[in-house]
Amino acid sequence: MATRHAEPTATAPTPRSRFDVLRRQRRWLLPLLVAVLLAQMAAAMITTAVEQTPTIDEPVYVGTAQVYLEQRDLRYNPEHPPLGKLIIASGLAFTDVHLDPDFTGDQTALGRHVLYESGNDPWRVMLFARLPMIALTLLFGLVVFAFARDLVGAVGGVAALALYAFSPDVIAHGSLATLDVPAAGFLLTSAWLLWRARGRPFRYLPPAGLALGAALATRMNTLAAAPVLLLLAAWSFWSARRTPGLDRRGTLRLVAYAVLAAAGVALVAIAVVWSAYLAVDPRPPWTTPRNVPDIGGRRGLLTAWLPVPEPYRDGMRIQFGIEYSTKGGGFLFGRRYFGSLWYYLPAAVLVKTPLGMLALWAAGAVTLLTARRLRPAALYLLLLPAVLMAVLLDGSRGFGVRYAIFLPMFLAVAAAGVLVHRSRWAYGMTAALVVFVAVSSLRTFPYYLPYSNEAFGGTSKTHQHLHDSNVDWGQDLGRLAEHLRQRYPDERVWLGYKGSGVPSHYGIDARDPFKVNPEEVRGLLVISNSAVAKAEPGGPLEALIESSRPIDEVGHSITIFRRD
Repeated sequence: MATRHAEPTATAPTPRSRFDVLRRQRRWLLPLLVAVLLAQMAAAMITTAVEQTPTIDEPVYVGTAQVYLEQRDLRYNPEHPPLGKLIIASGLAFTDVHLDPDFTGDQTALGRHVLYESGNDPWRVMLFARLPMIALTLLFGLVVFAFARDLVGAVGGVAALALYAFSPDVIAHGSLATLDVPAAGFLLTSAWLLWRARGRPFRYLPPAGLALGAALATRMNTLAAAPVLLLLAAWSFWSARRTPGLDRRGTLRLVAYAVLAAAGVALVAIAVVWSAYLAVDPRPPWTTPRNVPDIGGRRGLLTAWLPVPEPYRDGMRIQFGIEYSTKGGGFLFGRRYFGSLWYYLPAAVLVKTPLGMLALWAAGAVTLLTARRLRPAALYLLLLPAVLMAVLLDGSRGFGVRYAIFLPMFLAVAAAGVLVHRSRWAYGMTAALVVFVAVSSLRTFPYYLPYSNEAFGGTSKTHQHLHDSNVDWGQDLGRLAEHLRQRYPDERVWLGYKGSGVPSHYGIDARDPFKVNPEEVRGLLVISNSAVAKAEPGGPLEALIESSRPIDEVGHSITIFRRD
């Protein structure tokens, strides 16, 4: 009789094997999520960079960057340090940009000359100028992820990165050849490295100084962050080396070492600033430009005593001079105003930040302040933005939330702190709000610059509340040209454009409505929304608008009127 063998039976996986499977899945799932989030952000930024014509500030930076490449000269755009423009130049180096070596105009004329008067293709030049900034913005996304992961783990890192990657303001300004995003990103990087220095100070304090120096060498308004970051450097060293039972002498010695550590970070940062200037032009002496104002008082004393290059000091004087000038005024919630409004920037942030993001920012900030485990991180994530906002509230530049672009960076990390409560409600609430943010951001594609949240009517209504770089920064000239060709091919066009682009270069055949008698203005009246917002009561533009009817819009930044 043959022996009957038993069939092998499947056994249920043990708990250990189930956890092993989850770990193996997590190894590839986490990098995949990070890659997907950054890929969609890259796609949004590149699409925006390809479709938008130069904004108001970009031609100056692009022209200056090309001068850096060809002439190694600091005379243009001295009000901003050179590092950000050197980053732009790294993109221009890969395209053939012609610059007349005998050009002698000012920096505004320089930008127009490089883009429109030298035989260059402005679309190609702007794309290559913007690509390094896009790459840098994506790298700062990795910093956001790493910082949040250090605080609350991988899930928190993904949540923070999602908030950053879907932020309309970060996408809008990260896709431009401007200085706001890189300066804020370097500050965030410095804060993250200082946080890590609490465990290994000698490894992380020097790169924290490099990141601080990079911020200072990109925009001068980051100077307000330097004292805060240096105090955090001392605190990080103290936290790393503090031991129980220190006597008074040991405590004083540790304080002295902490001060020396902060001084070392400061020296590294100053060295970066000097290196940025010397990389452009190592030749002394520097000739002070004629437009540099004489700044007295505490600001003047600060400028004179800072151990930075003389061009940096002159740039500070120009910036302080701009702060003293408030004649331009602004526009907020449908009202034109003069001088400065302390609440302008908080109001603009409220309009232009997705509602889900605002909720997570608030929840994360409260968690950092109340959860014992995360309370030390509040110094690194909340103190610096608070100080920078306080400085901005005292300023006079009501031009846009780009001045506070550090908020969606720092507070994305802070928002992840909610997940320190490892409960279903915390994970569920965070996931729901992140999805809400993503949907709100995707709905505005590809018009990120004029974004506003649903509580204020969405992107199409932003021009009713804000102006300038919040909605209309001259970015839609190319879209306007295509729009007129497709919909109004045989119409007479009168154009009131606020921006740095040259309309005729894009094929727009338009006349200036302010150089003729108002009765002659018949046909299409095309006006930038920033110009509409700041139209003088009883002035010629207001008269033209009141006698016309709106019929169309372009990019939510330009309104087309019909005037019969």
